[in-house]
Amino acid sequence: MAGGSTTRVKHDASSLKIFRNPKIAFAFGLILADALLVALIIKYVPYTKIDWDAYMAQVSGFLGGERDYKNLKGDTGPLVYPAGFLYLYSAIQYITGGKVYSAQILFGVLYIINLAIILFIYVKTNVVCSDIVLWSLRVSTLPSVRKFKALQTQLPWWALSLLCLSKRVHSIFVLRLFNDCFAMTLLHAAIALLLYQRWNLGLIVFSTAVSIKMNVLLYAPPLLLLLLKAMSIGGVISALAGAALMQILLGLPFIASHPIAYISRSFNLGRVFIHFWSVNFKFIPEPLFVSKGFAVSLLIAHLVFSNCKNSNGETIALRLEELISLWIVGLTGACISRWKYLADASFANVFLCLVLCRPEGGLFNFLHSKYVSLKLKFALSSSSSSSFRILKKEYIVTTMFVGNFIGIVCARSLHYQFYSWYFYSLPYLLWKTSFHTLLRLILFIGVELCWNVYPSNIYSSFLLLCLHLIILWGLWSAPPEYPYVEDKPSSRKNK
Repeated sequence: MAGGSTTRVKHDASSLKIFRNPKIAFAFGLILADALLVALIIKYVPYTKIDWDAYMAQVSGFLGGERDYKNLKGDTGPLVYPAGFLYLYSAIQYITGGKVYSAQILFGVLYIINLAIILFIYVKTNVVCSDIVLWSLRVSTLPSVRKFKALQTQLPWWALSLLCLSKRVHSIFVLRLFNDCFAMTLLHAAIALLLYQRWNLGLIVFSTAVSIKMNVLLYAPPLLLLLLKAMSIGGVISALAGAALMQILLGLPFIASHPIAYISRSFNLGRVFIHFWSVNFKFIPEPLFVSKGFAVSLLIAHLVFSNCKNSNGETIALRLEELISLWIVGLTGACISRWKYLADASFANVFLCLVLCRPEGGLFNFLHSKYVSLKLKFALSSSSSSSFRILKKEYIVTTMFVGNFIGIVCARSLHYQFYSWYFYSLPYLLWKTSFHTLLRLILFIGVELCWNVYPSNIYSSFLLLCLHLIILWGLWSAPPEYPYVEDKPSSRKNK
């Protein structure tokens, strides 16, 4: 009896402690307020017809028994998404009866679920600008002063409201009904699982997101880096096998009947987007925009980035073998990318690996250390339990968000719905820089304004690129984070 009473007291105390955190209480308030806003948008703002009818036509062909991807088409063109998209929108058609208003309500619920997941990620991580914290440690040895100055640089509770203030993102979810919404919600759910070191389950959810829209592959290189840092080689292979099996199972009806059509349509490397819809490079003349030379220039820009110095005066000097590794992994990323903008961005994502491997002495040294540990494991005939190191939650989120953002910056074409790919990471990334809070807000508002210019023009696209580069410079100038919670490897069975 006494034990039960003690447990109840502890539970009540824990609940009170949670709600004393201003970020948690404010996050719940934001969810309720945004739910009301979404309901008002659905009721009073006219729906914009773009892809919904095409989605329904493609789904109708699939439900009618068609398994040849060449014959699955809509009024906007052929189906270019993997099989997960068809299953998802078949379920949506069944639930909504194909009616737009019912679908808007469903997507409104999805918007709130996605917001809740994002707020959970923000609350679980401690976003602190390292530059200012280190400076505060140098100027004073008093613990109280150190604590005060560090807290002053954290993402403040009020900054969470920025996640609810995008006109464009509200439109993407409840007025456009794009498949990007489901893909990004699943991606954010995968990141939430990774915070608790649930790598195998996180990879399965990640693979499911990829099956809905392939832009999620922008997160693949940083995710692979996290896997290599956190798990043994055997664990990494097992997790990747689970993700690959998910893709095979989802695509099996199409692979079994018309494999070439499915692979060529779902993994189309030759697709080039229309210059008119580009939000980020509209200022580039169209002949140059679609040229291979422009793509090569983006790759050169990545190599220039690699020789920039950070705030500690460090330079990422690429040795020959590291440069070769960069190009090999980059080409691999390009081959698994479905669209040319993903192929371009894959090189930028690999550049992230070079940056985030600085604590281990560079990408090549890091990969070499994994190879040595693998040989040592076989030599010692270690136990079957998986040995891995626990990564910091903040490091996991930083790696994923920065990796995706670098891909966004270097993507050849961004369309309006693509804003959902990185909007929710913007406050996090801005507070990872050492910028003044006023500048952070100016950058956030500037990016939002550029995405709300329709149609985009040379001025809005050029300004967006400049804002992206400023944020990227701020991230680059921040000192590298140490990734691990503890120095000694932990032996735990991953689920």
